[in-house]
Amino acid sequence: MAAEIQPQPQARKPCLLSKIEAFQDVVSTAVIIPKEDGVISVSEDRTIRVWLKRDSGQYWPSVYHTMSSQCSCMSFNPETRRLSVGMDTGSICEFILSEDYNKMTPASTYQAHQGRVTVVLFVLEMEWLLSTGQDKNFTWHCSESGQQLGTYRTAAWVSGLQFDVETRHAFVGDQSGQVTILKLEQDNCSLVTTFKGHTGNVTALCWDPVQRVLFSGSSDHSIIMWDIGGRKGTAIELQGHNDKVQGLCYASHTRQLISCSSDGGIVIWNMDVTRQETPEWLDSDSCQKCEQPFFWNFKQMWDSKKIGLRQHHCRKCGQAVCGKCSSKRSTIPLMGFEFEVRVCDSCHESITDEDRAPTATFHDSKHSIVYMHYEPTTGNLLTSGTDKVIKVWTGTNSICCIHESQIRHAGTHSH
Repeated sequence: MAAEIQPQPQARKPCLLSKIEAFQDVVSTAVIIPKEDGVISVSEDRTIRVWLKRDSGQYWPSVYHTMSSQCSCMSFNPETRRLSVGMDTGSICEFILSEDYNKMTPASTYQAHQGRVTVVLFVLEMEWLLSTGQDKNFTWHCSESGQQLGTYRTAAWVSGLQFDVETRHAFVGDQSGQVTILKLEQDNCSLVTTFKGHTGNVTALCWDPVQRVLFSGSSDHSIIMWDIGGRKGTAIELQGHNDKVQGLCYASHTRQLISCSSDGGIVIWNMDVTRQETPEWLDSDSCQKCEQPFFWNFKQMWDSKKIGLRQHHCRKCGQAVCGKCSSKRSTIPLMGFEFEVRVCDSCHESITDEDRAPTATFHDSKHSIVYMHYEPTTGNLLTSGTDKVIKVWTGTNSICCIHESQIRHAGTHSH
């Protein structure tokens, strides 16, 4: 079944264009080929496939290649048509695609890791191939010579990797919840700093080299925007998902962040607004509004002959308050709270309707997303799900006005 489409001619929202559903297992990674009506997919079913859209509107495989083990991740460079595929065995296999995308030629193989490759990233400007694995190693190879240039041991296995060409900084997000920044040289690296803000695993990273902002998504359902360029240590939280964040993409021309979660939610955030940091939570032994003691404050409870109360925090001012003084709920979009959160009564009175104006839109992809890719030239979006289906969507550049009957399906193609 195709996702249900409600035509709304004026609403900018992702609208389903095509579905590709001929896989035997989950598609680990897939990308839209720029300037082509095509998609490249690597899958847990051990296949690498290149899908080109035919005149009928359907995607059919122009390349169908079976590997010896499961394909865990990939990186595609459109300029060189170099495809780097991370394998479950720890190796990385590289291929060069022909100009017409009808042929794929093996180029080289790297024995990069002792366990499953979790992220691979080819950096054309440096001729480097960066990769991370479940062996907790971050490595980089020279793609010209095939030589390993260096390695760095991470605190936990890595699930997010981004690279800034200008500063040679690698951003490494891991399962412990921290983001490590490394400065890479030709044959060594140095630790710059670590960011700790998530209570769950870091599941996705996205780097905007223009604004010099790093976005991190986590299994704790939150996104943090780390303003590195501002040099003030600003970290903005974005709370708009009900499940693990699975992908992050930044559309620089529209100043929009696109995020997706494993429950199928796609959120498009307007980042062209002045956002505010969430306050630090204050410590207190009694409510900072009514001065009633909290339940661990035995002395004040005894002296005042009052029952101790449970401590809460106002999300707007950060004060420690009791339940009675924080009975109201409100959204605070400019602080990243797109869902209603606890606020103290005085803050609730100060929040205007204008303050509550949403800064994000919410959409349902109708499948549990494991991977997302954004193609900036068309603004189109791709999602891969646990249902073994790839969906291609109109993105942030297009007005949605597509009817159910216009959605094309890829036919089943077996070998």
